[in-house]
Amino acid sequence: MGKKGLRIGILTAGGDCPGINAAIRGVGKTAILQYGMEVIGISSGFLGLINREYVVLDENQLSGILTVGGTILGTSRENPFKKEKSSLAIDKLELIRKHFRGLELDALVCIGGNGTMRSAAHLYEEGLPVIGIPKTIDNDVWGTDITFGFDSAVWIATEAIDRLHTTANSHKRIMVIEVMGHHAGWLALYSGIAGGGDVILIPEVPFDIDIAARCLKKRAIDKKPYSIVVVAEGIPVPTGETPGRYIARSVKEITGLETRETILGYIQRGGSPSAMDRVLATRFGTSAVDLIMEGRFGEMVNLQGSHIRSIPLREVGGKLRTIPPDLPLLRKTRRMGVCFGNEGL
Repeated sequence: MGKKGLRIGILTAGGDCPGINAAIRGVGKTAILQYGMEVIGISSGFLGLINREYVVLDENQLSGILTVGGTILGTSRENPFKKEKSSLAIDKLELIRKHFRGLELDALVCIGGNGTMRSAAHLYEEGLPVIGIPKTIDNDVWGTDITFGFDSAVWIATEAIDRLHTTANSHKRIMVIEVMGHHAGWLALYSGIAGGGDVILIPEVPFDIDIAARCLKKRAIDKKPYSIVVVAEGIPVPTGETPGRYIARSVKEITGLETRETILGYIQRGGSPSAMDRVLATRFGTSAVDLIMEGRFGEMVNLQGSHIRSIPLREVGGKLRTIPPDLPLLRKTRRMGVCFGNEGL
């Protein structure tokens, strides 16, 4: 069975998303039941290590959380390595080291997105035994085919688009829906396809508002009663408006067609995780404990194809997994008549 009596910490950092509690459960139950470890839950991300705020997790506390959204440990965007606070970062790092030793931790599992993986990589370079678990609804963590949280967000966004179809059809309008995705358009692309979007605008594909408007005007001329436009929040716009507001206003001005926008917002990150996210988060959590038992620190668990593997954290930090321009799904979607606001891909 291997080592016994290890004491491990778990923290969740960055934005919340569905599936975090499933990952905590996967780590905790595997650690306790299979390996006899003691599990310490660190409160509010790295801030909990800085302030020494924690709770001892037993099996009972890990029961019943699989389906619960958010994180039972709380989260924050505290970054102990933030450059503009370099004078404080040294103090924070020393506090993290001090409290890590004071809690007698043998390993630390960090659940988070790009920023969290970057901080975890730095902590490993500073000598702490760290394992990373990737989560984000944006699906933009480099080094894994998918992150948990993404599937749930796609379902939420798709359901919203489905509902907009009925309003758009009833009023013969163009409906613009803005979804999350600052740098990567995975959520807009997948929910746009699943929800039957007619125009999909993502950060990775430069768009011309006149071309997008022309596509929508042609649909009206072709007697299509309404249109759905799915927009990622990270697309560049020349005004201070939200992308959804800018696209809706511009389309109305260019085409003369009635247009409305909906910004989905934080609802995309809340609620119970999908079945797929529950399974993936559980697989990530159990695999993270296996890495600890093997002494393979400084790695992030990842999904490659259908297999759970791992990758060095130093290869993950500072990178983004964006949509490649030659992604076959882009070409196939365009062949079905979906407009990306440009002449070709």
